[in-house]
Amino acid sequence: MSASAHSTAHSHSPVPEQPEEESRRDFLILATGAVSAVGVAGAAWPFIRSWSPSADVLSQATTEVDISALGKGQMITVPWQGKPVFILHRTDEQIASAKKGDAEKLPDPAKDAERAQKPEYLVLLAICTHLGCVPQPIGTGNYGGFLCPCHGSHYDTSGRIRQGPAPKNLEVPFYAFKDDKTLVIGKAVG
Repeated sequence: MSASAHSTAHSHSPVPEQPEEESRRDFLILATGAVSAVGVAGAAWPFIRSWSPSADVLSQATTEVDISALGKGQMITVPWQGKPVFILHRTDEQIASAKKGDAEKLPDPAKDAERAQKPEYLVLLAICTHLGCVPQPIGTGNYGGFLCPCHGSHYDTSGRIRQGPAPKNLEVPFYAFKDDKTLVIGKAVG
């Protein structure tokens, strides 16, 4: 091999990269990664947001009820999450009857104090635990409480099952007294 051919072979060896080109490549990689991350986040946001409850669902999460005009012995029915809820301002006799029932053998044992935060107010989901019918108002059942007209379940003045095919007591929804005049049914979302 001649000397000129030998020197030509060495002239095609790779040239080391310049620091400027390396810096430029790092910047392009970083910029591409940042744009990709923003794109993925932008595409994922609607999907993630769809997991949150909509405004109409949140509006039904709680129901505030003014109970200031509810006299002793009176009951109102209010909607909560598409279901009826009984709010009863119990008389002294109804409270005494409920407490008397604490000592009796019940199909679904529960103390009245566990079911009523304040003895004078009873708050119940107005759906029979047998097949989901709406019971008739207070005073219609054999125990001074509620009667389900569908299959004859009788509930006492605490909403406890006393007679009939219903397997459980009327459900007590989560509720709290905001003040002496306002009852809030449901858990606050937030």
